[in-house]
Amino acid sequence: MRLDKYLKNSRIIKRRTAAKEACEGGRVSVNDKVAKAGTTVEIGDIIEIRFGDKIFKVEVTNLAEHVTKDSAKGMFVIIE
Repeated sequence: MRLDKYLKNSRIIKRRTAAKEACEGGRVSVNDKVAKAGTTVEIGDIIEIRFGDKIFKVEVTNLAEHVTKDSAKGMFVIIE
C-alpha cells in the first residue's frame, strides 16, 4: 500500500493530500529512510513522522483498503 494512502486510512493524518505534502516536505521516514508518498508500506515497517518539534513513531501492524473509525486504531502500534 502507498505510504500516503496508509497514513490516511490509519487516520494518522486526516487527508491524503496532507499526507502527500508531509512526505514531499521530507517529514516522513520509513525504516529510517526519508520516504516519498508512493513508497510501499508493509507490515512490520517503522514509520516516523515529524510534527514541528515532536516525533511520532509507529509500527505498521495491519494493511486495509477500507477501514472504519474504530478499526483504524488497530492498523498501527505507537512506539514512542
